[in-house]
Amino acid sequence: MTLKHLAAAAALAAAFAATALTPALAETFRLSHNTNDTTTWQKGAEKFNELLEKGSNGEMDVRIFPNAQLTGGDQMKQAEMVGRGALDFVVTSAINVTPLVPEMAVFSLPYLYSDYDDVDATTAGKPGERMTEIMAEKGIVVLAWGENGFREVTNNARPIKSPADMKGLKMRVAGPMYIDVMNALGANPQQMQWTETFSALQQGVVDGQENPIGAVIIPQRVYEVQKYITPWHYSYDPIFIGVSQKLWDSWDAEKQAIVRDAAEQAMTYQKQVTREDTAKGLAFLKEQGMEIYEPSAEEIDAFRQATKPAFDTWATKVGPDLVALFQETITAGAKPAN
Repeated sequence: MTLKHLAAAAALAAAFAATALTPALAETFRLSHNTNDTTTWQKGAEKFNELLEKGSNGEMDVRIFPNAQLTGGDQMKQAEMVGRGALDFVVTSAINVTPLVPEMAVFSLPYLYSDYDDVDATTAGKPGERMTEIMAEKGIVVLAWGENGFREVTNNARPIKSPADMKGLKMRVAGPMYIDVMNALGANPQQMQWTETFSALQQGVVDGQENPIGAVIIPQRVYEVQKYITPWHYSYDPIFIGVSQKLWDSWDAEKQAIVRDAAEQAMTYQKQVTREDTAKGLAFLKEQGMEIYEPSAEEIDAFRQATKPAFDTWATKVGPDLVALFQETITAGAKPAN
């Protein structure tokens, strides 16, 4: 064999060796979420991608699309697209899925929860399992629960100390259930995409909004366009990573395990960061010039009583048995009185 042929053979052998050692080109999936790229939603999505790449040895990754870009800013449409297989992954909150799955409103019923222990008892227990089953009926596999958080009210008109202070305020809301809640409080609810909300607050189209501190109010810089905040913890909103059932079924058990493990770790991380940011959030908001009113237990109870008609209406819509499952789980996990 000539030197020329030997060199060619050596080059060919090296190419085959390199091919054997190099993983296949990564399969890239699309993940959509509601908020911008500064939020804990984005951090959770990025962590999911990082863990997915690592777990699959570089064979799987996700491209993240914030601000519901793939649905023209329509945050409600994302889950529907995942359900029919037109979108691979979604990170969204329970309340944003209610047009497709009304039962998901159960998480956000006014004053269902008192604290994080109540929340964790449901998402990690039988209620979470039941909601996963319900979502599967719509073609969405819930991989893991994360956190948007307790929704607090902000506005530019006045401090909110009682239900009477809500009367007449134009309030941006995320979904149908919150329309009924705001109506019960005498406010004027305006359902609006999140991508439109900042400018609406800035221009006075709406007076206020309600959202979690750590996941939305701080990273989305709501404090720049709102003067007053009342941490009333009136409603809780989880987020989740969901994947198309069609895509999920196309994977073998090993690949499914890799994806689920990455999602669970990512949402654990996302929840931790959100709670840390929330814990230090009020002090930060005060530094930014927001006026904070922290209601007493008696004042919270007044809000609870005022929103009970909305609770009852939506408890009927989501199903009394489902609501009972959540309530029983919360009661069973309640700490004994001192």
